[in-house]
Amino acid sequence: MERKYIISIDMGGTKILGSIINSKEGIVKRYKRSTKVQKGNPKKKNDFAATLYEIVQELLNSSKISENQISAICLGIPGSVNPITGKIGIAPNLNIKNYNIKEKLQKFTKIPVLIENDVNLATLGIQHFGYGIDKKNMLVVFVGTGIGGGLVFNSHLYRGTTFFAGEIGHIEIEKEGPQCGCGKIGCFEAFASRTAIVRDIVADIKSGKKSVLSKLVKENTPIKSKALLNAMTRGDKLVARHINAASEKIGLVLANLNNLLNFEIIVLGGGVIEALHSFILPKVRESFKNHSLVSSAKGVRVVATKLGDDAALYGGLALAEEFLGVKV
Repeated sequence: MERKYIISIDMGGTKILGSIINSKEGIVKRYKRSTKVQKGNPKKKNDFAATLYEIVQELLNSSKISENQISAICLGIPGSVNPITGKIGIAPNLNIKNYNIKEKLQKFTKIPVLIENDVNLATLGIQHFGYGIDKKNMLVVFVGTGIGGGLVFNSHLYRGTTFFAGEIGHIEIEKEGPQCGCGKIGCFEAFASRTAIVRDIVADIKSGKKSVLSKLVKENTPIKSKALLNAMTRGDKLVARHINAASEKIGLVLANLNNLLNFEIIVLGGGVIEALHSFILPKVRESFKNHSLVSSAKGVRVVATKLGDDAALYGGLALAEEFLGVKV
C-alpha cells in the first residue's frame, strides 16, 4: 500500500520551514529558506502562492515522493487567518493583507490546502506530539520576532469567535512604554520579544555602553537569537540585563493568565526560547512564582517545548485530521 504524507510549511517571521511528514515516520524531508524573499512588492501578492508551490515542488522532487501520496498542504501563517475560508486577514511579516491563500494556491495544485495561525499550528503539534499529549488545558507561548499564544481547553484548540484568540503578545502590560508593531503602546510583545530585546540592547550600545554585540551594531548586522546566546555565554552584563527584564515580563504575563485560566501546563517555544532557554527559563519560573496565586501555581508546569521549530510542522498532521478527516 502506498504511504501517505502531508506537506507542512511554517512561515515564520524570519524563516520558512517546510516538511514532508506523517505520524509514523515523522519528518522525512525538510526545507528551509529565509522569509525575506516574501517581502516584495505587495502588488505582486500572487507571487506568494507561486513561491509556496515552488517549495511544495522542491520537497516532492528532492524526496522522490509523488503528489498522489500527499493528502494535504498545511500552512502556518504568522498573522490572523480564517482556517475555514483559507483567507489571511493580515500577516505583517509577509506584507500580506486580505488574501485568500487557499484559493490562490489551489490554482497550482489539486492537493487540499489548509491554513492556520503559526502558533496555533505549533500548539496542535505540542498537543498531539509533545508535552500536551495527556493534558486537557494548556497554554503555549512562542517568543521570537513577536510573541504569539495558543490555547487548549478541554483538549480542543480554542480559536475564538473570529479566529483571533491567543494574541498574547498584544496584552497591554504598561500604559506607557514602547510602541508595538500593532500600533498600540505598552504591549507585552513590545517588551519581551526578540525585536524588543534587540531594540533596547542596540539603544544602550549606541549610547556608549559596552557589549559583546557592539561590533554587530556598528556594522549594522542583524542581531538574532544565536548572537544573544553567544553574548550570554560570554557573560555580557548588558545583554543579561535585557534578557532578565524580558524574562521577568514573560513570567508576569504567564502568571496573570494562569491565575485566570488555571492551566495544567505552560509550554514555551520560539527562537528566543530555543536558543536561550537555559538562561531564560529559570528567570521566567521565578517571576511566574512571584506573581502567581499560590494555589494556581501549584498545579502547573512551565517548560520549553521538546519539538523546537518542528512543533508547527507536526501540527499540520492534527490540522489535516480535524478539517479533512485524514490520518497519515
